[in-house]
Amino acid sequence: MTNLHETRSVCVFCGSRFGCDPAYRTAANQLGKSLADKGLRLVYGAGDVGLMGEVANATQAAGGETFGVIPVHLMDMEVGKRDLSSFVITENMHERKKVMFMNADIIVTLPGGAGSLDEFFEVLTWKQLGLHDKPVYLLNINGYWDPLLVLIRHQVAQGFADESMLSLFKNVDTVGHFMAEITD
Repeated sequence: MTNLHETRSVCVFCGSRFGCDPAYRTAANQLGKSLADKGLRLVYGAGDVGLMGEVANATQAAGGETFGVIPVHLMDMEVGKRDLSSFVITENMHERKKVMFMNADIIVTLPGGAGSLDEFFEVLTWKQLGLHDKPVYLLNINGYWDPLLVLIRHQVAQGFADESMLSLFKNVDTVGHFMAEITD
């Protein structure tokens, strides 16, 4: 568990689309409101589309602080959200991930696509290598990440990852459970 008094920023990795299940959008909205209600700054990919836009708009609507980071080549595609508390444009995706990570105390991944997987696995690998000790969460709305959890367990079972890999992140199934983890 993380002490709320030590936590100031939560990095949210998530999709630039809404996905097929309306619960994903609802969770993004709830997460944005909850972060603002607890005085936690949202750090995210600075897009105004999909779950990214939903979490940012909900955070802003609830009076929360937002810190967005977007690479120049995605400004049009992800509709760079310039009305954030802080808006950073990077030259590439790697720099985006680094800036987001360096400006956050906790990392959580909502449903998303290949980009969200890339972001999750990069911070997970860094943690595995001892490069950081920040809490990492999967927000597993309606079992979205269940196939990923099966794959990670398969990696362990097949000898490509140590059993400790499973302790490097926490799987939570609701925004409420996530917020309880980081604020209790």
